[in-house]
Amino acid sequence: MRNPFVMECGTYKTRYKKDMAIFSSRRVRIRMLILTALAFLFPLLTNDYIVGLATLCAIASIGAIGLNILTGFTGQISIGVGAFLGVGGYTSAIITSTLGLSFWFAIPIAGIVTAAVGALFGIPSLRLKGLYLAIATLAAQFIILFVITRWTSLTGGTSGMVLQRPSIGGFSFMSADSYYYICLAVLLFTIIYTLNLFRSRIGRAFLAVRDRDVAAQIMGINLFTYKVLSFAISSFFVGVAGALLAHYTMIVSPELYSITVSIQYLAMILVGGLGSILGSILGAIFIVLLPVILGYGVDFASIFLPDMHHMLAAFQEVAFGAIIIFFLIFEPGGLAHIWNNIKNYFKLWPFSY
Repeated sequence: MRNPFVMECGTYKTRYKKDMAIFSSRRVRIRMLILTALAFLFPLLTNDYIVGLATLCAIASIGAIGLNILTGFTGQISIGVGAFLGVGGYTSAIITSTLGLSFWFAIPIAGIVTAAVGALFGIPSLRLKGLYLAIATLAAQFIILFVITRWTSLTGGTSGMVLQRPSIGGFSFMSADSYYYICLAVLLFTIIYTLNLFRSRIGRAFLAVRDRDVAAQIMGINLFTYKVLSFAISSFFVGVAGALLAHYTMIVSPELYSITVSIQYLAMILVGGLGSILGSILGAIFIVLLPVILGYGVDFASIFLPDMHHMLAAFQEVAFGAIIIFFLIFEPGGLAHIWNNIKNYFKLWPFSY
């Protein structure tokens, strides 16, 4: 008789439909339902500050998954994600604040506009690879921010724009809990879409381009189409994340989308794990919470060393960079790989006697 508490150690799929399922077993489905339920109950168990951090983690996870579609799954390096966040944020701001249209209309339009801009800057990917493509996307970062700063009649220039929280009828999503649920719903949609994307022909083509683009082209995959499509899909989710972040902070300005933001999002997928949806989420949570944890550490150390507070605050930036370097050297697979190792270690351990 099969023990329901023991995890399978091999592949026991007898039908293609079962092999293509998103969740491999009933146990995994139950686990996902429990995690989803806990995520929805989370605001009821904590305060507004923690819920605010969770909201930022959810928004960052959406952007990190979008970037991982491009970099981790398709192998196309991008350093312009900060500017694409800005495109999504400013598009939503113009639609809601300037044109007076609904937030629910602005979010998908922000994603579509960002997808179009991302596809435009993805055209050079047919001829450029590696460092050269990274420089091309870095140019996109500066070009987009230049346009945002100089087009003052549309974007407000360096002064930025003020936004409002969304509303339905007479209900406004001003509270931390209510806006958290919006971001969580969008994150769940992003996860489900991405899981299904890489079960489809398009997703498999992305993986083929990443592994060996020349071989993929010989097999009949149109490199130009799929590389540009990867830029577009990735930018869509980054743009949605930028719009959600803009309405959360209720302000957009050019300094919020600097090259530092692009580096932070690259750090998310590197620390979390390239080519992993779970890694994107874990990396986003890690990078968002790391400065908060380091800040608490500096405050605690300042109690015993008050004269060295400024030095400890500077050390916070050093620690941030050192942790990223640590992952690159000692665990290039990221947090997702660490989690898989833990699962494999304990898979049969309780029942090995």
